[in-house]
Amino acid sequence: MSGLHPRELGFATRRAVAQVGYAARLFFKLLWSLGTSLRRFGLIRDQIHFLGNYSLAIIAVSGLFVGFVFGLQGFYTLQRYGSTEALGLLVTLSLVRELGPVVTALLFAGRAGTSLTAEIGLMKAGEQLSVMEMMAVDPVQRVLAPRFWAGVLAMPLLAAVFSAMGIIGGWVVGVLLIGVDGGAFWSQIQGGVDVWKDVGNGIIKSVVFGFTVTFVALLQGYEAQPTPEGVSSATTRTVVMASLAVLGLDFVLTAMMFTI
Repeated sequence: MSGLHPRELGFATRRAVAQVGYAARLFFKLLWSLGTSLRRFGLIRDQIHFLGNYSLAIIAVSGLFVGFVFGLQGFYTLQRYGSTEALGLLVTLSLVRELGPVVTALLFAGRAGTSLTAEIGLMKAGEQLSVMEMMAVDPVQRVLAPRFWAGVLAMPLLAAVFSAMGIIGGWVVGVLLIGVDGGAFWSQIQGGVDVWKDVGNGIIKSVVFGFTVTFVALLQGYEAQPTPEGVSSATTRTVVMASLAVLGLDFVLTAMMFTI
């Protein structure tokens, strides 16, 4: 078997570097657009409704069932050590530190991320973005930026809803169904959860995931080939790349937060 020709390797490397550079330029252009986007906050508000409100049902239901499972599994685990009164603390810390931001980001990528990619890809296939450029309207400022900042703002709110519903689910299973003392359940949460260290770290993670998932979705849609197959491939890449990025960043952020 012959190896890869040096010229082909050079072309592939140059293409990869060019793609990274293009993505970096687009990302910083979106960051730079914050002031302009805030002056058109109505566009961001509409996109928050589209991305956040339409994702609320799956986020809330998923959080509730995750809380059910954690309440059940946590009770039987803590029962071995005679610490069932710490069930509320176990469920809450697991949700606000890790599962809330991570699972919300994965669900957001699957529901809202693919929707963004398909929408931008279809606009490109229909030459709507090209028409905007011909009319001296920057499609990044007018189309991408409101969706980008809406995703960044919606993610922490959705993560908070997921964690809240998960805690309620843990309370329903632990207190109402199994019989854990309700006062101990809530007092352990109140005394053991630190607002800045635990909840604050979860908020930071959800904001970072919001930047990541939304940017990946917009980038894939903006770079999609203007064909049905191209848009379909772009939506698939959005889910795969956003999910892997979320899991990788979760490890990096967790390592940083527990070492600093």
